[in-house]
Amino acid sequence: MPNLRRISSLAIVLLIGMRICIGWQFLYEGLWKLNKQHTARPWTSAGYLKNARGPFRNLYRNMAGDPDELDWLSYEKVVRQWDGWHNRFLAHYQNLTRQQKARLQGLLNGRKEFVATLGRLPEGVKFSGSLAKVVKYDPQRKRLVVDGKLHLTPDQRNAMLRMVTVGKISDPADVEKNRAATAYQQAVRDVYARSARLSSKEQARVLLKGDPDRATQVNEKHEGTIDHKWLGDIDRYQELLVRYEQNLSSARQAFQHEHLKKQWAEIQQLRVDLVGPVKALDAELKLKAQQLLTAQQLSRGPVSQSWTWIDWIDKTTIWSLIVLGVLLIAGLFTRLSAVGGACLLLSFYLAMPPWPGVTDFQELPGPEHSFLVDKNLIEVFALLSIVVMPTGQWFGVDAAVRWLVGFIRTGRKKPTPLPIKIQQDLQIRTKRKRPVQPSSG
Repeated sequence: MPNLRRISSLAIVLLIGMRICIGWQFLYEGLWKLNKQHTARPWTSAGYLKNARGPFRNLYRNMAGDPDELDWLSYEKVVRQWDGWHNRFLAHYQNLTRQQKARLQGLLNGRKEFVATLGRLPEGVKFSGSLAKVVKYDPQRKRLVVDGKLHLTPDQRNAMLRMVTVGKISDPADVEKNRAATAYQQAVRDVYARSARLSSKEQARVLLKGDPDRATQVNEKHEGTIDHKWLGDIDRYQELLVRYEQNLSSARQAFQHEHLKKQWAEIQQLRVDLVGPVKALDAELKLKAQQLLTAQQLSRGPVSQSWTWIDWIDKTTIWSLIVLGVLLIAGLFTRLSAVGGACLLLSFYLAMPPWPGVTDFQELPGPEHSFLVDKNLIEVFALLSIVVMPTGQWFGVDAAVRWLVGFIRTGRKKPTPLPIKIQQDLQIRTKRKRPVQPSSG
């Protein structure tokens, strides 16, 4: 049994080498991910977390914040996100002019009114009924004004154009009449073109609430019939997600997993069709806002994004890999850093464990084909072996610190006093050996 506790020099060298190799892998992986943060496609763990499998699937997917991107399909949440971006934009570019702020407000929330210059209304033109709620003429400003919230429909535009006619000139009075009619029709076309531009919030409302193919429509007149509720793609997408999760938890056989793959592909395609246009609106809004800025304002850099839960996870993962890698290579706090590395790799393993009936790990793209054990689990046990072995005290900063502490303690250590009985015996022996001095007499 005592021989089993002896470790050969070769085993010590190999254990130290294993510790340094794992530390280097951690460090390089963390630095690579950190460098990718400054590229056009920064690294993120969102994809890995969204595709998590196993008993902890919901836990890992919730770490991604919005794994199924349902927030992009909620008009209220999209508007709240844009309002937050608008406030950060104004705070970041503090020297915006009044005109820039007004145009930015128009892009996001729309204008209060749309106008076109018009010297006067032609004779006989009068706005009444529903048209009077949308359009009016301001004689003081000499402008044709359309309400910014109601806009002008094509039918209303055509009705306004038919109010005047441009006829043949038969006498001098017709010249002025035709001139006024031509100016009026041009003003109507101009104000219609301007009012046809919807703000980002209005376009989002149309997509997420007004489009009958996307949003669920309820017809109160047909309550109790099949036409009472028309299910839109957004609600259908949510129902498919719920059904998929139920099927995933009960799937056991191969044909069930094949069905789940097809169902998941259908869900992802529907997600792209629904979320894609809303994300395009978001990108268009921010691009147009950047185009309002001058070169000097652009030099301040882009507007900072508000931190999300996935941002915190990404930064934590990156810096955990870097710090643990440095500690393992240097042999500093070796056992503690090995425990931290084992926990980190175990979390990677549990996110997508190669367990039977849990995930088709063998069919994932890449060279790996694992069953029960993958490289993450192997490294977990390797790090645990480092925990129980004092590799840092064999070679590393831990060894240097231990030597330095021992040296300091030895230098300050005072001689240990002898026991009192031994001191008394020494004194007696010394007296006996002392030579007798001759007397003076």
